[in-house]
Amino acid sequence: MEFLDQPISNYAEAHTTSESQLLTSLNRDTHSNVLAPRMLSGHLQGRVLSLFSKMKQPKAILEVGTYTGYAALCLAEGLAPGGVLHTIDIDEELETRIKHYFDQSPYASQMHLHIGNALDIIPNLDTEFDLIFLDADKDNYSAYYDLLIDKLPQGAIIIADNVLWSGKVVNEHQLANDKDTKALDLFNKKVYADERVENILMPIRDGLMVIRKK
Repeated sequence: MEFLDQPISNYAEAHTTSESQLLTSLNRDTHSNVLAPRMLSGHLQGRVLSLFSKMKQPKAILEVGTYTGYAALCLAEGLAPGGVLHTIDIDEELETRIKHYFDQSPYASQMHLHIGNALDIIPNLDTEFDLIFLDADKDNYSAYYDLLIDKLPQGAIIIADNVLWSGKVVNEHQLANDKDTKALDLFNKKVYADERVENILMPIRDGLMVIRKK
């Protein structure tokens, strides 16, 4: 869901650095051939992720929820020399498509795809991450956060996608009856109350929660 009127959203994209040809191809391929293409980060959010990564110049990135790999390719643009990106997705049917696009990226050798349950995989990654992007199953956002936060160095950044959940987080009926809406609202409140971090909830596309560990 976009939280800006469509003409304003179109204007914002028109005045934002263009996506690469590889990302354009992946964007079109996802919309033509993959279920639920609205899950793709897309042009505007992709450039936001790329810019955060370039400002941070992370040595190690973790993405939870790869989908078709668009966000991972954007995040990889800011990797420090010799840096690595680990991305996890549970859908093995997407693996071939993801690797096809990763292999065309100049960062291919730095990108590592893991297929499986992130809650099982994360504890076995012996890496200190300084940039994390959460975009997987919403009811486990708090679990991912708890699994990672104490291991992160000072200044590490977590970005969580979909935290406004098409506006459902301010709908009392949805909060009472939809488990994902309730889980995201609890996650947002958890982050806001955590004195170990500072945060800003940005109403970009479906909401980005940007968190910095103090």
